[in-house]
Amino acid sequence: MAQPPILSWEGLGLQQGGRWLFGGPGTNGIDLHIAPRDRLALIGRNGAGKTTLLKLIDDRIEADRGLRRIKPGARIVFLEQEPDFSSFETLMDFALAGDDAPEAYEVESIAGQLGIAMDREADTASGGERRRAAIARALAQDPDILLLDEPTNHLDLGAIDWLEDWLNRYKGAFITISHDRTFLKRLTRATLWLDRGNLRRKEVGFGGYEAWEASVYAEEARAAEKLDAKLKLEAHWLERGVTARRKRNQGRLEKLHQMRAARAAMISDSGSAKLKLANDEDFKSKSVIVAEKVSKGFGEGDEKRAIIKNFSLRIQRGDRIGIVGANGAGKTTLLKLLTGELEPDTGNVSHARTLSGVMIDQQRKLLSPEASVRDILAEGGDWIDVRGARKHVQAYLKDFLFDPGLVDTKVANLSGGERSRLLLAREFARTANLLVLDEPTNDLDLETLDLLQEVIADFDGTVLIVSHDRDFLDRTVTVTLGLDGSGRVDIVAGGYEDWERKRRKPIKGKSKTSAKPSPAPTAPPAPSASPKSDKLSYKDQRDYELLPARIEELEAAITKGEEILSDPEFFAKDPQRFTNISKGLENARAEKDAAEERWLMLAELVEG
Repeated sequence: MAQPPILSWEGLGLQQGGRWLFGGPGTNGIDLHIAPRDRLALIGRNGAGKTTLLKLIDDRIEADRGLRRIKPGARIVFLEQEPDFSSFETLMDFALAGDDAPEAYEVESIAGQLGIAMDREADTASGGERRRAAIARALAQDPDILLLDEPTNHLDLGAIDWLEDWLNRYKGAFITISHDRTFLKRLTRATLWLDRGNLRRKEVGFGGYEAWEASVYAEEARAAEKLDAKLKLEAHWLERGVTARRKRNQGRLEKLHQMRAARAAMISDSGSAKLKLANDEDFKSKSVIVAEKVSKGFGEGDEKRAIIKNFSLRIQRGDRIGIVGANGAGKTTLLKLLTGELEPDTGNVSHARTLSGVMIDQQRKLLSPEASVRDILAEGGDWIDVRGARKHVQAYLKDFLFDPGLVDTKVANLSGGERSRLLLAREFARTANLLVLDEPTNDLDLETLDLLQEVIADFDGTVLIVSHDRDFLDRTVTVTLGLDGSGRVDIVAGGYEDWERKRRKPIKGKSKTSAKPSPAPTAPPAPSASPKSDKLSYKDQRDYELLPARIEELEAAITKGEEILSDPEFFAKDPQRFTNISKGLENARAEKDAAEERWLMLAELVEG
């Protein structure tokens, strides 16, 4: 029997700026029900009202219509996209503010796991430090419903992994807005889609969203055949636009895989980028950045820390280079070395004479709040030069999913996602053959992310990307540079998943048996915290030997399941099988994560 909802809302309607954002006259409003243990992805374009809906749920703003019911004593906690730290001296002052503040020891416990010192001054803290402090406050409040607005913004990969693990164990309900497809696929079990003033719900996680979206638009197109020409045209655009973009992206992904295969032939197993081309001189002539035995450290004497050690790489014209690693591992240092902003201690970095770069950084420094969209793009005029071709500013706005009527809107009145999109539009118009993107996916909605992937794929020059968005890297880059904080840089042809796979290879190589693997438990217990013995127990030894093969089995099953679900027609053909495969994928990912954690713990015992 289904449990009663923690919160429900019937006939919800809200006006903003004189128009109904959703649930206007002539409609029944929107209905929303949040049950215990719900894991909900909230999807919608920038401006659809996603953050506004979370504020309504949290009772921060008042609806114009509808009936809201909440279970007595239920606690709702809202992790905002950009919390206000301006009136607090330290991060801990922020975490302990307000009547609903958690206990200090609970905040410290979570902050310690996230690796953030809560005595840090708030006004000098980085975006990542503020995000960790906000997460520590939210999770320490023991919520029944957790509202997450872009929770992975400014987090490094280690912190994202930690948050995913915490949410997997969390016993309450959560709704999340996120641009991080990997985060959404791993955690969500149902999807709320806010679209043109309507709220739809489907009991499939984000992995099934795109197929569901396509089926809805196709159904609308069929229904529009009986309506007037304007509705026919709109429905046709929706259906064809979604389908065409998906086909274009599939073609780009195929091209990306071909580029990765060609790049893999140039990189040795050791990751030293040893060239294996028949015509080496031709390859060298296409190189735009060449790093040779580069090292860089900071500090003095015995306290000097090596950030980059003996790094060599030739970056070709057209390469898309992704840089990944934990905060503090050296990503920014490596980026500055490659772009010439920083000189190496040893080694040499050279650039092609024709190299001309554009950098889009995560601080969005180029956007003045008082400037208009027209000022940013066309210096107050009507025309903009787009890589050498003149284009009307309003037509160019449409290319980046803006309403042309926003041309005279102040930057201060744009959402975070719209500001990011505006900056991308400005920078992509400039003539350059090197594009440097520092955390470009922050604040973007999924449609804008698709657009950014298209623009990067069609860019003629070379791209350097620092990002923690795993799915974005998998869809975009040809080579991944992975930093682990020791100074070593792994060079891998492919995206984030390819780098992760390479990191796991030594683990698999340690397997001492070719026996047929036995299934690993879904949640294997961690080894005892008692003093390490010289000899593993029989069960520990067996798990140590057999788990690598089991992990490979699970990886193969996950890959196969994801390939099946990637078919946009699959959900419409067999929704029940789609649901079953989605649940199976969720279980396989959880089992793989648990098995990897178990093996790593056993490996530490063996090494000890």
